Amino acid sequence: MDISTLSLAELRRLQTKVETEIRRRSDTAKKDLLKRMQKLAAEHGMSLTDVIGGQEATEKAAPAPKKAAAKPAAKKAAKPASVIKFRHPENAAIGWTGHGRKPQWVIDWLAQGKALDDLRAASAEA
Repeated sequence: MDISTLSLAELRRLQTKVETEIRRRSDTAKKDLLKRMQKLAAEHGMSLTDVIGGQEATEKAAPAPKKAAAKPAAKKAAKPASVIKFRHPENAAIGWTGHGRKPQWVIDWLAQGKALDDLRAASAEA
């Protein structure tokens, strides 16, 4: 198909058809994959929920409803900025909030038998 000969209106109709077909094939592929995954889990005596784990299985199996895009300003207001509580001993530009997984430099520091409090940031001590 030579699309260079199509008018703008014809191109837009074609674009709509292509987008619709992509969406249809994607949905079909997801459903087929879900069925295959459920069958494979059943062959091993489990449910897909057992394999993936709890609520996540149903959330991932069913496509999430489309939501309106959130405005960036609203996201910032909803989530407060994290405060750096610990600083890298050699590079003060690197910090850690104390939440989540420990960075490797903190793990290394502790492995040397040193105290975590020695890394505490000056602003976090107050």
